[in-house]
Amino acid sequence: MTTPNPADAGSGAVVAAPFPESAVVPISPWGNTKPRIGDRIFRRLAESSGALMVVVVVAIGGFLLLRAIPALRRNRENFFTYGGKWITTDPSSMHFGILDLLRVTVFVSLFALLLAMPIALGVALFLTQYAPRRLAAPLAYAVDLLAAVPSIIYGVWGLHVLAPHLRPVAAWLNHSMGWCFLFATGNVSAAGGGTIFTGAIVLAVMILPIIAAVTREVFVQTPRDQIEAALALGATRWEVVRTTVLPFGRSGYVSGAVLGLGRALGETVALLIILRGTQTRFGWSLFDGGSTFATKIAGTAAEFNNQYRGGAYIAAGLVLFVLVFVADVVARGAVAKTARGGR
Repeated sequence: MTTPNPADAGSGAVVAAPFPESAVVPISPWGNTKPRIGDRIFRRLAESSGALMVVVVVAIGGFLLLRAIPALRRNRENFFTYGGKWITTDPSSMHFGILDLLRVTVFVSLFALLLAMPIALGVALFLTQYAPRRLAAPLAYAVDLLAAVPSIIYGVWGLHVLAPHLRPVAAWLNHSMGWCFLFATGNVSAAGGGTIFTGAIVLAVMILPIIAAVTREVFVQTPRDQIEAALALGATRWEVVRTTVLPFGRSGYVSGAVLGLGRALGETVALLIILRGTQTRFGWSLFDGGSTFATKIAGTAAEFNNQYRGGAYIAAGLVLFVLVFVADVVARGAVAKTARGGR
């Protein structure tokens, strides 16, 4: 639409009329209406819950740090590089460090994860892609029930039932592959079963249902149209799994592995029963014994009433707290990267 300009009336020039400026409408998640009282209450409760979790985590870390400082000040060794015998009887001259605890904790957890991940992947694929529906549900419940077995039952079963059956395998590995540091003679007797080899296998059984359950739930959500399209193009069942299901569920598989790793890092009772603590230095053999952070703390819980002796073990607990936190952060980054790669 055009209107004549009064200034150009004599010349007959015609100019366009300006469009009226549109008002800026604020974007609200609640639309144009004010949120109802129920929505506002729910929002405040959700925000408060999130803030409460952050406060609880910070409070736990602060408590551990405050309780650990008195013992750390009296420690005569480097807390991070000392791996010898803990001497905490004399508050004026304490000797303790986490080197061997860190090594044993990481070693047994990673070995258990290495055993559990491929089995959990196979279980999840079988239940979601190959098993008949009438069989898949009961099998899924059976796998999930493994997570409900108490840790103490796993520990007793591992030491008194599994370890005797593993003894010939351990002896053969030590005899035939002893040249490799993983199967070299350890600092405890392999015949007794109280080794990282036994503990890691039991730990793998304990974390397997967690990884399998998370992976299974993600695989089930694979878009059906993508699966049917692949089958329509003549793909075999394995090709469908390889090109459709696995790329879609990769991030869920990594997430399940991370949850399993967190469970393994903090496992206490089962490993306390199985592993044989020793003052000999840890040598990276599967037939070594030793203590993890959790078993060391649980085995000396009676000393927590002492400000200094208990503070030494609380300092180890602080390192375990940070270790699990860092593992979670790194894993979240890996999951996000994997998810982006899947797209």
